[in-house]
Amino acid sequence: MELQHKEIPTEFLRRLPEGIKIVKRHGKEFLVVESVYGPGGEDLVSRSVHIHDEPTLRLGVRIGGGEGLIFVDSYWGSHAKLYSFLPEITGSDTEVDAFVPESGASLMEEKKCDIEGCGCGRAIVLHLPRGEGKVYVCARLGCPGHSLELKDLPSEVVKTVGSINYFGVGSLDESWFDEF
Repeated sequence: MELQHKEIPTEFLRRLPEGIKIVKRHGKEFLVVESVYGPGGEDLVSRSVHIHDEPTLRLGVRIGGGEGLIFVDSYWGSHAKLYSFLPEITGSDTEVDAFVPESGASLMEEKKCDIEGCGCGRAIVLHLPRGEGKVYVCARLGCPGHSLELKDLPSEVVKTVGSINYFGVGSLDESWFDEF
């Protein structure tokens, strides 16, 4: 699927929250999540597993009857993942239960997905450093829904950020990354 790059709002760049960084690839700027935590301050970044030359986000997950680790690409809007197990996909409405791998603390919250037609009412929540905000990811497997909750930024800026650097539902443009 073709990369759909969108400009990052200047106001967001000026107030870039801790835990999110900008990287340049092929002359374009992209957001990368570099620090997120569980509800008790547990570090959820894996520095030993990388996708696209960046550390991944490491979560414990239950999908269907299976359980294990998932390593998620830290590029904002990418849907590339590595699993430590073979997930049991029961249908298009399969949901993920995510937790902190070491403690088992839940990463789930009640939050309706904004993607038209999804209808999922739960999200995985990841905390940015120093309580600056949260990243929400739709719990429905394959749904591209993700959003930010940030203090001190207008909602329209945060909403725009939620729609940028989208690589496509459950896919990635491998040829675009060949030159990394």
